[in-house]
Amino acid sequence: MANSLGLSIAPDTLWQAINPWTFYQNGGQFGLINVNLGQTPRPDIEQAILDEVGSYGRQLGRIGDALEILIRRLKPEELTAEEADTLAILEGQLAQIRKVKKREYDGK
Repeated sequence: MANSLGLSIAPDTLWQAINPWTFYQNGGQFGLINVNLGQTPRPDIEQAILDEVGSYGRQLGRIGDALEILIRRLKPEELTAEEADTLAILEGQLAQIRKVKKREYDGK
């Protein structure tokens, strides 16, 4: 863009280098699907647990199995209506998980 004196106040060519590798290294996202699992103070320990113990899904599945045992041993008459509703929702989700697992294991 030139002013009335013929001086340019902008460069003749504007360009920006777009290098996906340096963009990624600077904290940007790279890819069509990016999953952010959050921050952890010790990612090395978290990775070791995933490698040696099991995936998040496997860990949650085992927690769900244990919770079902505890729920069956509860005395329903000692629960408030809100507590009973909370457990009913969880039991419904656990039943849905069992249904998906059965479908996936039986279908393969």
